[in-house]
Amino acid sequence: MEKSYVIGLDYGSDSVRAVLVDAGNGEEMASSVFYYPRWKKGAFCDAAASQFRQHPLDYIEGLEATVKDCLAKTAGVVSAQQVKAISVDTTGSTPIAVDDKGVPLVFREEFADNPNAMFVLWKDHTAVQEAQQINEHAEKFDINYLQYVGGVYSSEWFWAKLLRTLRVDKQVREAMYTWVEHCDYIPFLLTGGTHADQIKRSVCAAGHKSLWAAEFGGLPPNEFFSALDPLLDGLTTRLFTDTYAADQVAGTLSEEWSNRLGLSTDVVIGVGAFDCHMGAVGGEIEPYYLSKVIGTSTCDILVAPKADISDTLVKGICGQVDGSVIPGMIGMEAGQSAFGDAYAWFKQVLTWPVKNLLVNSEVLSEEDTKKVLDFIDDQVIPQLGKQAEALPVTETSELALDWFNGRRTPDADQTVKAALCGLNLGTDAPRIFRAIVEATCFGAKSIVERFIREGIPVKGIIGLGGVAKKSPFIMQTMADVINMPIRVHKSEQTCALGAAMFAATAAGIYARVEDAMKAMGQGFEHTYVPRPEMVSLYAERYKQYQTLGTFVADNGCNKTTK
Repeated sequence: MEKSYVIGLDYGSDSVRAVLVDAGNGEEMASSVFYYPRWKKGAFCDAAASQFRQHPLDYIEGLEATVKDCLAKTAGVVSAQQVKAISVDTTGSTPIAVDDKGVPLVFREEFADNPNAMFVLWKDHTAVQEAQQINEHAEKFDINYLQYVGGVYSSEWFWAKLLRTLRVDKQVREAMYTWVEHCDYIPFLLTGGTHADQIKRSVCAAGHKSLWAAEFGGLPPNEFFSALDPLLDGLTTRLFTDTYAADQVAGTLSEEWSNRLGLSTDVVIGVGAFDCHMGAVGGEIEPYYLSKVIGTSTCDILVAPKADISDTLVKGICGQVDGSVIPGMIGMEAGQSAFGDAYAWFKQVLTWPVKNLLVNSEVLSEEDTKKVLDFIDDQVIPQLGKQAEALPVTETSELALDWFNGRRTPDADQTVKAALCGLNLGTDAPRIFRAIVEATCFGAKSIVERFIREGIPVKGIIGLGGVAKKSPFIMQTMADVINMPIRVHKSEQTCALGAAMFAATAAGIYARVEDAMKAMGQGFEHTYVPRPEMVSLYAERYKQYQTLGTFVADNGCNKTTK
């Protein structure tokens, strides 16, 4: 019997990854990574203003480069006719303004360098004011339109970003036909869609970020939005009512993309979804096990049978949506706005003298300078981890708050900032790094506690992503802090693998995504078990973290301007 292969595409914050997978057993035949060149240069971003935008060409060029690279690496082993489907996951909420043909406005000459005509990355927090207004506005209605998104709307999400864009950019406002999530745009692009109304909107993005709910009959009514701001009046008629799970078919590969990729027009394109949701499937999620996709931020996913959930609504998370992860189950999302980003910030602080002084000196040649910079960049975090792990932990050790990019959950608030306390003249880089690691783990514990407090049991943790696989110190600390075992998945690319599983399901190779997950799953490579002597100590440290967080939030001493 001829083998069948599928491709999973995972669009992250810094790069897109493609995996070419044997649909029969999940073997990764080839993988490829493309780092966004415009993003890498910092184009169209202003970190100080929390503005993070991405050009669609980074996505499109990366799509073509990675898929073709995977096919080239398997030439002679995998034929184009054996590739049956492609599915896509992306960051989210990462929306963009498009015209009536579904083309991003940035492709028009007059918008070529306009950040408001580009994708608004998930971690863009320029819409803090709009999110606050949505939260206040929702209280005026008898129906709680925020009930399925944890009761708190975030500046990281669809409507806040849309409203701000409409307010600040008249040119974009007048040219825009509709507003589209990244995970919905790529399948539309690959299938050769010719009108924005043809875009199949994922239930994942719609339910978790756009206030769509089957119980509402779709999106909230026009009156909800027009009363919020007249700029939104009538816009729902150019959005969507129907949504689709990721095991459904968006279409087949267009002739243009068939030629560009060297694949058949019979290739099925699956409906898209967010990275963490497909990543949870790639990581073999089980009911009531919290799957943590740990990268620049974390996205935490839990699934539960619909019958178990009944009328339970978990407050302060990023939503609970029927079928957003596995069709037939309720998918619940939480997460932290900064995890790896917190470590990256500290690395930037430490390496500033080298990067800014050494490059302008005549001590080393240009070639040697580059070697030194590359070495330091590669080694600083691993070495900090080794030194931090060797340090004794006490109740009076340095303490940090992990809100470097605001707080996603519990209870979204992008105005709060991080903090460091308990510093003294003996505080050095490893001690600060340890405090930041502990803070990110305390933030993870607060999410677990919220689920349990709201009546959703958490049986264990599944660790996915680069941090989970590469940082034993961090993962052991997290196990100690949460006081639960953490199983780490084998796959380097669980999000892309999850997309491949959905591709195989959309292509009809499997009847259910659970079947694809069972056949294509790669299993787990390590389990971190809590150390009893550290559990009790971190329980006390966690109380200190909570006290610090309450002080910062209540006093507003380090909040951004509202």
